[in-house]
Amino acid sequence: MIKKKQRQKGALLFDLMTELCLGKVLHGRTGMGGKHVCLQKSVLGCRQSTAALWTKPSYAAWGEISLSEAEAEDLGRLRCHAKGRNCDIGIEEMLSRVWDSPPRVIKFLRKHQRGSSANGLRRQKRDWVIPPINVPENSRGPFPHMLVRIRSDQDKDVGIRYSITGAGADQPPSGIYNIDPISGNMFVTQPLDREERASFHLRAHAVDMNGNQVENPIDLYIYVIDMNDNRPEFQNQVYNGSVAEGSKPGSSVMQVTATDSDDSTTANGMVRYRILSQSPHSPIPNMFTINSETGDIVTVAAGLDREKVSQYTIIVQATDMEGNLNFGLSNTATALISITDINDNPPELTVRTFSGEVPENKVNVVVTNLTVVDRDQPHSPNWNAVYRIVSGDPSGHFTIRTNPITNEGMVTVVKPVDFEMNRAFMLTVVVSNQAHLASGIQSSLQSTAGVTISVQDVNEPPVFPVNPKMIRFEEGVPAGTTLTVFAAQDPDHFIHQTVRYSKLSDPANWLKINRTNGQITTMALLDRESIYVKNNVYEATFLAFDNGSPQASGTGTLQIYLIDVNDNAPVLIPREAQVCERARPNSRINITASDADADPNIGPFVFELPSFPASVRRNWTISRLSGDYAQLRLRIPYLEASVYEIPIIVSDSGNPPLSNRSVIRVKVCPCDDNGDCSATGAVAAAGLGTGAIISILICIIILLSMVLLFVVWIKRREKERQTKQLLIDPEDDVRDNILKYDEEGGGEEDQDYDLSQLQQPESLDHIINKPTGVRRVDERPVIAESQYPVRPSLPHPGDIGDFINDGLRAADNDPTAPPYDSLLVFDYEGSGSTAGSVSSLNSSSTGDQDYDYLNDWGPRFKKLADLYGGGDDD
Repeated sequence: MIKKKQRQKGALLFDLMTELCLGKVLHGRTGMGGKHVCLQKSVLGCRQSTAALWTKPSYAAWGEISLSEAEAEDLGRLRCHAKGRNCDIGIEEMLSRVWDSPPRVIKFLRKHQRGSSANGLRRQKRDWVIPPINVPENSRGPFPHMLVRIRSDQDKDVGIRYSITGAGADQPPSGIYNIDPISGNMFVTQPLDREERASFHLRAHAVDMNGNQVENPIDLYIYVIDMNDNRPEFQNQVYNGSVAEGSKPGSSVMQVTATDSDDSTTANGMVRYRILSQSPHSPIPNMFTINSETGDIVTVAAGLDREKVSQYTIIVQATDMEGNLNFGLSNTATALISITDINDNPPELTVRTFSGEVPENKVNVVVTNLTVVDRDQPHSPNWNAVYRIVSGDPSGHFTIRTNPITNEGMVTVVKPVDFEMNRAFMLTVVVSNQAHLASGIQSSLQSTAGVTISVQDVNEPPVFPVNPKMIRFEEGVPAGTTLTVFAAQDPDHFIHQTVRYSKLSDPANWLKINRTNGQITTMALLDRESIYVKNNVYEATFLAFDNGSPQASGTGTLQIYLIDVNDNAPVLIPREAQVCERARPNSRINITASDADADPNIGPFVFELPSFPASVRRNWTISRLSGDYAQLRLRIPYLEASVYEIPIIVSDSGNPPLSNRSVIRVKVCPCDDNGDCSATGAVAAAGLGTGAIISILICIIILLSMVLLFVVWIKRREKERQTKQLLIDPEDDVRDNILKYDEEGGGEEDQDYDLSQLQQPESLDHIINKPTGVRRVDERPVIAESQYPVRPSLPHPGDIGDFINDGLRAADNDPTAPPYDSLLVFDYEGSGSTAGSVSSLNSSSTGDQDYDYLNDWGPRFKKLADLYGGGDDD
């Protein structure tokens, strides 16, 4: 009986375990923590240990069944052997069985009660865990395809309506799953893609016709079974790697990586690598191998030589299904392997002996080029040549520089060579690389060569043995004094040549040089205080030249250190100062002296006031502050503001001392409370006394008075001219006099000028049509005019005035008259004058004319009266 129950238990768990194992393995899960090995070479089998599966706490007990590890392992064997089922089936066949197998019926979980004792106590039975639903991806249908049937035990009693919720049903991506609300059949409506979504979590609901929940919702887990529908993809189509030449077998080169979108925990996503080809095949076709799981490429054999093969091209293939070429999908990539250089080839000089020549006294001249051959990587430390002179040049006249482009060695002169000392050089040169040779590589004997250098003789310039040459002399030596002999030597000992001298630079023109022997003589007095002397040194340069071909010359510098003598008297500083007219404690002048000489012919200085004039010592006093400074101040309490020139005798400390009578110009001025000169005091101190200032003020007052009197006289003359009675009012005077144009005139007529009045009018209509009345006497009459009344033979003196007044009234009463500053007509006298002809006048003194009345006409007719009214004097 016990065995029968165990067999029932095993059969019940067998089906559930198979479904779980199948779903978990194909979906890429770890089988509840167990190690899945159900996929091996595309064959599914449950030959794994299921101990871990059944010992998990979450799955340790299903219903009331509790299994030990041994029982769980027995159940695993029971799956594959006890019932005689074949566990080694193809994955396609297995998936077809899963897809085409009859759908299961899933019931809502119920809580069952079972009696356990007479006292009425019941033990609650635990519900079954709903197994997951497995759906293979990329199914061809037909769709919709039924997956499971959801059923409630209460569908016999009441009408039940079924529904599902969750992602894939009523949530995005919605519409993948649906359920028949009456039958409870659940369908998948379209093919699934595991790479997009690997699982779904739905909830099934059961409600009555009124919408009331009759069952607790159950969780449905749907897993998408992975299919091998993705090829491995390399991260790069071309990989670049490198390995040093001469590397030992097993040296790492590079790594290639390919990824597969399928489930990496199953064979569908397990990628394996292999090398398809290698180019070139030198030295063997299989110089490299690849780790099938990691993609690491390593060397297999020795013999990598960059000088023979600098790069290899390898085609790498990645295949899923654990590299099974019959079932797996493949992809390829290219690996470029560069062979890096090592210094395994020492440089070799092309010949054993090199030669060249160089002129003497030349530097930075390339004597010869050393050529070398190196098979290593060009322009790398393994190829760059380094040359060394190991013998033949103890004085260091030569060096060898490397040409960075050609790698040649340029033998260069860095220190002048002398033909008279060395006519030839024999150098030994060794060449090596910038980088050390690789281990195990021996240096060749050809890396050493000899270099023969011949020195060419040239005409060298004369050389001054001591240059510059310093001599010491006291300043003030007289002209014609011999200072020294500044001679040069000719280095060309094997050729007899003559050296001559000339002056090249003599700023003060103090020196001359003997053309033959180089003797230096003075031409003027040497003065240390000259502007051409810097730091007591006077410098002159001279030229020495030979008579060679071509002529060569050299320069020499003569420096004369001039020793100071006391030949300059001190000078007072400052030369001007200012003090207050009243003696105050702070009203003092600090003075010092300046001396062009040098120590000890300068300070300390001695300051003293001269005894003449006597007013200097009477008004001023001087006191010594230190060796170089003294203080000048007023001796008396008050001194009138002015400018005073105070002589001061200053003596230096030379031997013998020199003195100088210097004058300081002191401005004495009134000061304010702060001891500063006031404005008035500044004027007074400028050199003008009080009397001079008063005289200037009186002159200014007199000048202003004269200007005022002149203005008053001008005003009075103007007033008299305006008040004097004239024969004709100046404003009415129509004669050709000066008119005033700076007055504004009399209104609009005076502003809007009628320019037509300035010329003779061609049309006289405006005059003809003028109303009767008084007319203008300065217009040309165009109609018959009334004759003037006959005047008596003796005109009255007032007739001329009446004539003028009539013209004035006519101008004032004529509205068409132009303004007074218009052009007036003066050359028309009118017609019908009552005056007789001038020719009728008789100038003979017949005695019948009396011109005395002309005296009554005023001063303007006085001349006429004198001419014709002289009486009987004739």
